[in-house]
Amino acid sequence: MQKIEKFRNYLKRKGKKNHVVDDLVKRCEDFEKFLHKRQRSGIDDADKEDLLAFLEAAKGQKTATSNYLRAIGLYYRFTSKADLSVLASNLREQRISSSRKPFVLKDFRGADKKHIVLLAKEGIANTDQMLERGKTPTGRRILSDKTGIPAEAILELVKLADLSRIEGVKNIRARLYHDAGIDSVEKMAKWNPDDLRAYLIEFVRKTGFDGIAPLPKEIRNTIEEAKKLPKIVEY
Repeated sequence: MQKIEKFRNYLKRKGKKNHVVDDLVKRCEDFEKFLHKRQRSGIDDADKEDLLAFLEAAKGQKTATSNYLRAIGLYYRFTSKADLSVLASNLREQRISSSRKPFVLKDFRGADKKHIVLLAKEGIANTDQMLERGKTPTGRRILSDKTGIPAEAILELVKLADLSRIEGVKNIRARLYHDAGIDSVEKMAKWNPDDLRAYLIEFVRKTGFDGIAPLPKEIRNTIEEAKKLPKIVEY
């Protein structure tokens, strides 16, 4: 428990609000109680099997297991237990991805309505379907031939769909990043947050883009999320 209280102080130093800190600590305490039932001395004595068993036991609870994984992942990052921190983060991402509804193509800013209708006739209406059919050069060429949509327009929608895999990047944000030349998850992951914000502020100023550059916290989160995502689009 002493370690968990130090964890509380760590979260506060990171700027987490009090109610968020209380929730994260409470989830770690729940995990520790579970571990005691498994004859573990505490949260620092846990292993991969303990974490998976806890998630299985938590399935019936109203609170999403992804919230527990966030807390546990942060705790093990604090204690420098990298293997469990990475495992918790990966499991959380899998759960979020599986529950997340794919974004509808027609809702991207600047999407050509005629192209959206033609793609819908081929069974492509959302980002998951767009990526599945257009992630390779061959797939994009086939789609272009079938629909009559120019290859560059197909590629643009694939790139917007790719960016939308990043949490919080949808309609306007995807368009901003794409038009600013940051048109893939891989490119996003390479940026420094301060440099990217400065670049986007200048891009919006020069082009008159109808929107504002993301705030520092959003930029940081976007880049960190991009770093976690695998490359799926081939060029």
